[in-house]
Amino acid sequence: MHSVRHLILVLGDQLDLEAAAFDGFDAAQDAVWMAESHEESTHVWSSKQRIALFLSAMRHFSQALSDAGRPLHYHRLDDTDAAADLKSLGAKLQADLKTLAPKRVVMTAPGDWRVFQQLKVAVEAAGHKLEVCEDRHFFSTISDFAAHADGRKSLRLEYFYRELRQRYNILMDDDKPAGGQWNFDADNREAFGPQGPGPVPARATFEPDALTRELIKLVNTRFSNHPGTLDSFAWPVTRPQALQALQRFVNERLPLFGRYEDALWPGEPWLYHSHLSSAMNLKLLSAREVVQAVETAYRVGDVPLQSAEGFIRQILGWREYVRGIYWTQMPSYVERNALSAQEELPTWFWTGHTDMACLRDAITQTLEHGYAHHIQRLMVTGLYALLLGVRPQQVHAWYLSVYVDAVEWVELPNTLGMSQYGDGGLMASKPYVATGKYIQRMGGPCKGCRYDPALREGERACPYTTLYWDFLMRHEKLLAKNARMALQVKNLARMTDSQKQAVTLRADAIRRGEVGVALG
Repeated sequence: MHSVRHLILVLGDQLDLEAAAFDGFDAAQDAVWMAESHEESTHVWSSKQRIALFLSAMRHFSQALSDAGRPLHYHRLDDTDAAADLKSLGAKLQADLKTLAPKRVVMTAPGDWRVFQQLKVAVEAAGHKLEVCEDRHFFSTISDFAAHADGRKSLRLEYFYRELRQRYNILMDDDKPAGGQWNFDADNREAFGPQGPGPVPARATFEPDALTRELIKLVNTRFSNHPGTLDSFAWPVTRPQALQALQRFVNERLPLFGRYEDALWPGEPWLYHSHLSSAMNLKLLSAREVVQAVETAYRVGDVPLQSAEGFIRQILGWREYVRGIYWTQMPSYVERNALSAQEELPTWFWTGHTDMACLRDAITQTLEHGYAHHIQRLMVTGLYALLLGVRPQQVHAWYLSVYVDAVEWVELPNTLGMSQYGDGGLMASKPYVATGKYIQRMGGPCKGCRYDPALREGERACPYTTLYWDFLMRHEKLLAKNARMALQVKNLARMTDSQKQAVTLRADAIRRGEVGVALG
């Protein structure tokens, strides 16, 4: 076999024919390298939905590469050659580098520190330097964020978001923010009320084709003991499908997205959210085209500003911001645990077998679809883990395992930093803690739950409410120094010693697994 000029490495979250690594690609001299790896599904106990999405999207992308005439070296999990016994991406690449003998090894910037280090070691062992191209999927670069972060003690989304709005002229009118203000977060916190959401436009679903059905069979066989089910698998796995999902969202659900983006409703997993994060994180869609589609819908009068701005803030603001946090703080970031949380993640997080209605609803939905919207993640599953005092690394591993859109660059800061306050306030100005009354107010399934969000003591006390007061007591000295938490901490002075003791005893019972576990 003749040697390859440029070997282009493509990972499972880099499925973009226009990626920077392909610049100057010559089909007569260059080749693409992709590999399915057993380790990528087992280094965390990945759900069947997540595994199937990545593998199906990768195999569909391999077809797109063939259609584009780009030579491809691809390892499948179900191959029977010698490379099939190599479990990691690094091992597979190292073996292939000996055979292909490329003059250069090139890739677009990856989304996972662990994988990057693994590939880098393999390439350097073969006598090469791994050349990394900027990821044009994003608006900003890591250097941009590092320059923004330089000299700042805390890194707040709002300031970086405003810089990007101005730099790229997004939702700007004559150098001023559209509507006269930078964000409309205060307008985007409505609940549905007792009548519920009513008819919600259906999300875009895609019937598995023959290739995806083959993958579903493979996953159900090879990863049979992994969490979740593939009975409802309907995610976009190709770029045309992702574009269709984008258009459906903009046309049908974006108009009410802003108003109800924080709302909950039992048995309603999809509501007005976009469900585009997995397609974006796989690079089937670019951040730029998504933002452009949303701004255009606002400019032509199809959606209100509060919805357009609320959604654009998630893409132009939050995704860019957490990516900057990840790559400027790794590798030490993953080990942070500012609150010294040491509890184990409850085993029922992997089954949904809890008698707390909101958690049962969110976890069951997660295992069935590989999806939950941001308030379910932050203020239902994440809030419970934070109040319980679970080690943030265990919470991180669970989120990385179960959600189809989980790539570490975006999942880790959202979980360890925003949700669990593990970085001690680098990202979030305070721990996001609340009693069960918050979940009730936002439309959670409290009416059908055995626990009462208004109670913090006794058999019917909501575990969230009990644990909230226990959390304030356990971290009182630390939280009293936080200006945004001081008022909440002061409320502890209203509690008698006997009330505090009752909270502590019930919180201990919750941690021992005597409360909240479904029977039978």
